[in-house]
Amino acid sequence: MLVFPDEDGDKSADSQHDRLGVLPDELLLQVFETLAKLGTRKDLCNVSRLSKRYHRLSDATLYKQVLFQTPELHLTFSESLGRRPRRGSAINEVTLAYPASELSQLALGAHVHGSHIHPSRFDGLSRTLSIMSNLEKLDIAVPSVLLHGVGSLFNGPFDLSCLKSCKLFYQCPNDEYWDLRENIHIFAHPELEELTLRRARFDEQGFNFLERPHETALKKLHLIECDINDDGLSDILELPEALEEFVMTHQEEPEPELEESSDSVADYIQALRSQSESLQSITIDSPSMTSRKVLRMREFGTVKTLRLNWDYQLFAKSSKKPRLHSVGLPPELEMLEFFNELGTDAEVNDLLLALIESKSIVARHWKTMVVVEGDDAILRQVKAACKENGLQLDIIGAFDETDSENDGSIGSDGGDDKDTDDDSE
Repeated sequence: MLVFPDEDGDKSADSQHDRLGVLPDELLLQVFETLAKLGTRKDLCNVSRLSKRYHRLSDATLYKQVLFQTPELHLTFSESLGRRPRRGSAINEVTLAYPASELSQLALGAHVHGSHIHPSRFDGLSRTLSIMSNLEKLDIAVPSVLLHGVGSLFNGPFDLSCLKSCKLFYQCPNDEYWDLRENIHIFAHPELEELTLRRARFDEQGFNFLERPHETALKKLHLIECDINDDGLSDILELPEALEEFVMTHQEEPEPELEESSDSVADYIQALRSQSESLQSITIDSPSMTSRKVLRMREFGTVKTLRLNWDYQLFAKSSKKPRLHSVGLPPELEMLEFFNELGTDAEVNDLLLALIESKSIVARHWKTMVVVEGDDAILRQVKAACKENGLQLDIIGAFDETDSENDGSIGSDGGDDKDTDDDSE
C-alpha cells in the first residue's frame, strides 16, 4: 500500500513514505493514466494535491480529453485556463456537445461566478479553443449561434497548429443546413488529416481566388447528410495533396430538400478527379441519386474500394440513347459494393453480368462484390457469373448456417451447396 506524505511531514519522512516519488516523470505519467482509466478522475485529483510535481503531471492526464456538455461548464473552464494557461497545452482532445436548448440567451448572458469574461462576448466559448496549442482532435456539435466564432479559429494564422482530426456540426433552427462558408478555412488547415462535416451547405463558389491556400495534408473527408454543390466540392478538393478516403451520405428522403447538390453520381466522381492519383476508397451512399452517364473511372489508378447504392448509378439507367461508352472501373479495384438490391433495371442487369464476365480485362484485381438480397433470378445469374470468373460474392441478409461457417461468403471459394439448392428450386 502506498502512503503519501502529509504537508507537515519533514523531507526525510517524505522520501521514506513516498514510493512513487523516486520514479521518473515518464513512468509517473503512465501510472496516472492507468489510475484515470481504472479508478476515477476524482482519485487522480486527490493525488494531484499531494505535491506540485504530482499536480503538474496529473494535469497532463486530467486535461488530455475534455468534454463540454453545457455552455456554463465551457465558460467556467475558460476562466480556469485564464488563470493557468499551461493547462491548455496539455489538452489533446476536445468535444463540445450541448444542444440548442441549453444555449439560450439567459445561459449566455448570465454571469458565471468568478469569471472575468464579459457576458456579451459570445465568442469567448470558441476563443477558449485557441489556447489549446497542442490540440489534435476537435469534435464540434453546438448551436449555430457559435458558427462564426468557431469558424474564426480557422481564418488566418492557425492557433490550432497541431490539429489532426476535426468534426463540425452546428444545430440550426428547423433542422436547416448550416453554411460552410463561415468555416471554409478549415479546408486550408495545413496539418489537418481527417475532416467530417455533418449537415453543412456549400454552393458552387468555392474558395475566393485571393484566399486560396497552398496544399494541405487532408487524407479523409466525410460529408454526412450535407448539401454540397459538386462544383464547389471540386474547387476545395484541389487543395489536399493526397486525399485517400471520400465518403458522402444522404438520407433516402433528405429533409430539408437538397438545393445545392447534384442528382447525379457522375458529377461527384468528376469532382473527385483532382484526387484520382491518391484516392483509395470512395463511398457515395445517396439512394435518391441516379446517374445520367456511365461512370468512367480509369483515371482513378489507386482506388481499391468503391461503394454505391444502386447498380444503375454505375452504368446509368436505361434510355433511348445508345451507350457510347462502357463502364470504366478503377484498374486496381478490389471490392465493389452496392447498398441496395440488384435487378431494378433489365438493361443494367445484362451490363453487370457482362462486366463480371470481362473481369480479367477491366479489373483483374477485383476480388469481392457485396450486394443485398433482391430479385432471385438476377442473383442466381450473378452467382453463376461470379463463380465462373473467380469473383467472391457476399450477399448481405442471405446468410444461413452454412454460409456462416464459410465466413458469410458466397462465390467461387464457397457456397456451392447454396448454389445447388437455388438451382434445384
